[in-house]
Amino acid sequence: MPDFQNFEMTYWVWFAAAAVLAIMEIVAPGIFMIWLAMAAAATGLVTLALGLGWELQLGVFAILSVVAVFLGRNFLKRNPVETSDTGLNRRGERLVGQRVKVVEPITDGRGRVQVGDSPWLATGPDAPAGSMVRIVGVDGATLKVEPA
Repeated sequence: MPDFQNFEMTYWVWFAAAAVLAIMEIVAPGIFMIWLAMAAAATGLVTLALGLGWELQLGVFAILSVVAVFLGRNFLKRNPVETSDTGLNRRGERLVGQRVKVVEPITDGRGRVQVGDSPWLATGPDAPAGSMVRIVGVDGATLKVEPA
């Protein structure tokens, strides 16, 4: 059984935790661990300044973690991360503007088109199989097309 009576958490433990959390954010970015790393670093500074016991240190870390995540989320809402790829993680939007071949005739506004190596559902004006259409929009997993 471990002996916790002589357990002492120094500010170095919090600085090490901050470093580990920051490394975790770098390895698997998600803009979440960085806020916990900041809370751990702040807890280390508070512990260094005030010499708190481990119970109070855990309480300070819990409170600072909630505050840091809340402030971080609000910051990211006001300052969204800019990207040059507007279709990132939205494959369908990347297809807009491409010309594709109709593989199942579009009748009554519905059919299938070939995109790469897979057929996609498509909506638009009637078009026979083999004709070329242009992708003009996306609705979920359905492509909106018009004659090319």
